[in-house]
Amino acid sequence: MTVSNYIVSLAEAQTRLPPPVASSRLLEQIDQQVEQLPILVVLDDDPTGTQTCHGINVLTVWDDATLVEEFHTCDRGFFILTNSRALPTAEARKLISDICTAVKKAAVQAQKTFEIVLRGDSTLRGHFPDEPQIAEEVIRKVDGWILAPFFRQGGRFTIDDVHYVADAEGNLVPAAQTIFAKDATFGYTSSNLIDYVVEKSNGSIPRHRVQSISLHDIREGGVSAVAERLLKFAQGSIIIVNAIVDTDLEIFVLGLLQAKSAGRNYIYRTGAAFVSTRLAIRPKPPLSAGDLGLNTEASSPGGLIIAGSYVSKTTDQLQSLTSGRGPALKVITLDVESLLNNTESSYSTVLSASDEAGKYISDGQDVLIMTSRRLVSSHDELSGLQIGSIVSNALVLFLRLLIPRPRYIIAKASCLLCKTMM
Repeated sequence: MTVSNYIVSLAEAQTRLPPPVASSRLLEQIDQQVEQLPILVVLDDDPTGTQTCHGINVLTVWDDATLVEEFHTCDRGFFILTNSRALPTAEARKLISDICTAVKKAAVQAQKTFEIVLRGDSTLRGHFPDEPQIAEEVIRKVDGWILAPFFRQGGRFTIDDVHYVADAEGNLVPAAQTIFAKDATFGYTSSNLIDYVVEKSNGSIPRHRVQSISLHDIREGGVSAVAERLLKFAQGSIIIVNAIVDTDLEIFVLGLLQAKSAGRNYIYRTGAAFVSTRLAIRPKPPLSAGDLGLNTEASSPGGLIIAGSYVSKTTDQLQSLTSGRGPALKVITLDVESLLNNTESSYSTVLSASDEAGKYISDGQDVLIMTSRRLVSSHDELSGLQIGSIVSNALVLFLRLLIPRPRYIIAKASCLLCKTMM
């Protein structure tokens, strides 16, 4: 049994590592360089990657005029929602090719330089290595791919090249032992990211091409050691970034910027934390109802919470929500198996749910519309994606049929926001 098979506590993992760097000025150092760097174009395969960012534009289209205007007006970077994780691999590859082609053309017209981040799931689900392969083919040959799924806010840590997911008790579970790795479309068996890269590439990327920046490099060697390591890696390397705390990633980014100043270029496959760190976006406290401009008068309509995600963490969150709100929250459940098995009656089912929700919302009551919690799985990749598409289409239809307009909408459904905005 290898180390990657063990569940450990974060405290235990920290005891065998050098202490983290405690500095509040690292992000400031990145900030001083950002405006001289290429524009960061973040292709998000799911409408969730902006969760560590603010003050940045998010595009749902990529026509020439929109992209040229964005290049002219932004000073750091912008997102494009691709929603490619909802597509079969062949369609996702074509989509990324089309978007990268459009971005490249617009950058030339705007006379701007750029680099691509493929923001993906921090639990390693998605079209990897297909998306970075296509991006590199379209844009230009790069010196390496940066693989950095670290996402502290979501409890995703990389230690000794092993990616972990924190559970409710604070234990670090190797990613391959979580429900995320059992995904019918994007499943995997390796928690060690070196093995993960080899596995997901079906061996087309051999182990000797996969390198890493360790926590010892970051915490003991610092920025210069990270840069030195990056400059020594052969072209075509896939480079794993280990990180537990924000300063680990900040030191890595500063080292990365030194390597870039020496002429190195990269494509990035990362979680959300890398984007905000590379753009030097500082965290903000949670927004209040006043910040959101919500009407809190007694006569105002109720709010709407939509939950289509089936994973266990979402189920736990919903249980906490419903128990905490009690009868004040009206719950409506769409049965997934019924949506799949009775497609002809799906419309009437969704219409009935929207009518019921509309009455509650008109009366000022908050509503939770959620899918049934039992996972309906498939062993076939395409049909697995089709299940997700049918469910998300039903939720989009619900939202379009809903009258009146809710006071607010909170959505926990991967494809929902993207489909309603497009």
